[in-house]
Amino acid sequence: MISTILGELKEEVKFGYLKKGHPFRYPVMASVNDGFPKQRTVVLRGTTADFDLYFYTDMRSGKIADFNKNPRTSLLFYHPKKLLQITISGVVTQIVDGSDHKEHWQRVQGNSRKDFTTANAPGTRISNPDEVEYRNNDPHFCLLKVTPDRMEYLRLKRPNHIRALFEHNGEWKGSFLTP
Repeated sequence: MISTILGELKEEVKFGYLKKGHPFRYPVMASVNDGFPKQRTVVLRGTTADFDLYFYTDMRSGKIADFNKNPRTSLLFYHPKKLLQITISGVVTQIVDGSDHKEHWQRVQGNSRKDFTTANAPGTRISNPDEVEYRNNDPHFCLLKVTPDRMEYLRLKRPNHIRALFEHNGEWKGSFLTP
């Protein structure tokens, strides 16, 4: 049963980028900034055969500075109709060049590309949203790869809720937890 749950966990996360409208498309990603957790909603862009997860960001964003100090992250996925919560913890790798970077940059469509070409870094104060300046020839695109080492599955259902923990040390090992 535990291996079936691990399979379901991985499948549901993959649906986040494969199925339009799936709630796992927009997980919450956490980092640590000056000792405090900082969270933001991100967009799941893909997974690998080894179950690494991909996200896009501007390389000047605050999360990059956070991950430079501490590369660990936690991701929270929630499916309201299935009452399913998945938490994935792991290490973030920043990819700013190479074939994976190029492949993912090519997937960014039309107007979405300009989001990575602002003259100022994300979070810079401005007095008016119309003041944002774009530089089309200077993308600040960064591919984030999260390599999970711990995943938790919680499904609320009757007669019994199901909670399981999966830890990776060469292979995934699972155990049930009290919900």
